[in-house]
Amino acid sequence: MTKTPDSAHPRRASIGVRVGQTVVGNGAPVVVQSMTNTDTADIVATARQVAELARSGSEFVRLTVNNAESAAAVPRIVDRLAMMGVQVPLIGDFHYNGHQLLADEPAAAEALAKYRINPGNVGFG
Repeated sequence: MTKTPDSAHPRRASIGVRVGQTVVGNGAPVVVQSMTNTDTADIVATARQVAELARSGSEFVRLTVNNAESAAAVPRIVDRLAMMGVQVPLIGDFHYNGHQLLADEPAAAEALAKYRINPGNVGFG
């Protein structure tokens, strides 16, 4: 554990990984991540909320990707955000069936900067 100059809390040594243009880990600054509470299949509402979160300082935004409709919506959300001038890495939050959704919707797999699988759901589905 090491202390960084900007933190009184010890940080565990880790390997840095890139999410979009941002490095996470390896002593990089802590970043703000938020999660939408919209139905991801609602492209307009989700893009609007992602934009609000990004403009409020969120550096990553997580979306629930829990069914085929939400997976199919992800690339359209990214396109809509681009039209709005919003660039923020989107993280897909998967439960149980993420492997199947990503296989069925490869455009969603490409549009997401990162995948998050709920640890309690690993090995199920």
